[in-house]
Amino acid sequence: MLTDDELKIKSQKAIEQFGYDIYDLGEYDYDLPRELIAQTPAEKRDESRLLVLNKTTGEMRDQHFFDIIDYFRTGDVLVRNNAKVIPARLFGVKQPTGAKVQVLLLKPEKLEKDCWTCLCGNAKVIKKGTVVSFGDKGLMKATCLEVKEEGLRKFKFEYEGIFYEVLDQLGKMPLPPYILNQEGKNDRYQTVYATKEGAAAAPTAGFHFTPELFKKLEEKGVEIIDITLQVGLGTFRPVKVNNILKHNMHTEYYEMDKHAADRLNLAKKEGRRIIAVGTTSVRTLESVMKEYGEFKECTGDTSLFIYPGFKYEAIDCLITNFHLPKSTLIMLVAAFTSRKMILDAYAHAVKERYRFFSFGDAMFIYGDKK
Repeated sequence: MLTDDELKIKSQKAIEQFGYDIYDLGEYDYDLPRELIAQTPAEKRDESRLLVLNKTTGEMRDQHFFDIIDYFRTGDVLVRNNAKVIPARLFGVKQPTGAKVQVLLLKPEKLEKDCWTCLCGNAKVIKKGTVVSFGDKGLMKATCLEVKEEGLRKFKFEYEGIFYEVLDQLGKMPLPPYILNQEGKNDRYQTVYATKEGAAAAPTAGFHFTPELFKKLEEKGVEIIDITLQVGLGTFRPVKVNNILKHNMHTEYYEMDKHAADRLNLAKKEGRRIIAVGTTSVRTLESVMKEYGEFKECTGDTSLFIYPGFKYEAIDCLITNFHLPKSTLIMLVAAFTSRKMILDAYAHAVKERYRFFSFGDAMFIYGDKK
């Protein structure tokens, strides 16, 4: 961890280079009327609105998502995150006191069967050895094995049957807290191509795609590649420190298979555009490129934190939703364009009454690469 004096020196150098302090959390803030926070998805996925931003010129166009096909070229590679959200939010009681406990499954422990790192509500009552019971007659129980930082706990789960089938009975979809109606099936909190179970939150930029739209893209000669990043705390944990260098970016698990790596390397070699669907795809692609200098069949954990000053090496274009103020996600997008450009685009979106966040509208950001 850098000292306060070292942080001040870095901030001064950033001001000299960028004209503002890239490490100051307040530089990524913007005003958003509460009524623009989308509470429900668009009636039809691809009828959400689309703000098209040319990051080379700053030009903006107001479109609908189904228009995005006009911005693709034959030979483009579209990369999407096929992570599938599990009903990761559990409501239980502490034994024997009956204290209510909320648990959000974040990440399975790789080498320990039925062990998960979880984020706990009412975490102060969860100590090492605490047992939490879920469902009638204790359909599932969890024992706390380790107390971690900031509300995180490691649990060992006990149940009969198949874990994900029991979870389907007990768990709720982990909708973000700004979505006020948490009831119902919420089956739209999932992409149409989700296959790899394990995510604690959805890769929401993919919500706008339909099978029909994918078919049209393939007919246009666009190659579609799947990778996986199991969305967890690294993506959605808020930044609570004024200097973002002090932010603890938690790890998330990713996978890239040989087919994806080979096709992406070929696209790079041939100078074809790689278009990422969402910030989670971006973090996976850039993490692999940073680690290996090329795309490679691999699995791993990434804590890559992307903010202005980051050099993108993997992607050429980005499809993304509108993100929370002061979030790591708006920093990532600002690094792909510029802080001023993205805040100008957000101001335009507010003026034009776009819908924001998970169930909201989308952006397509591209440059002038030929």
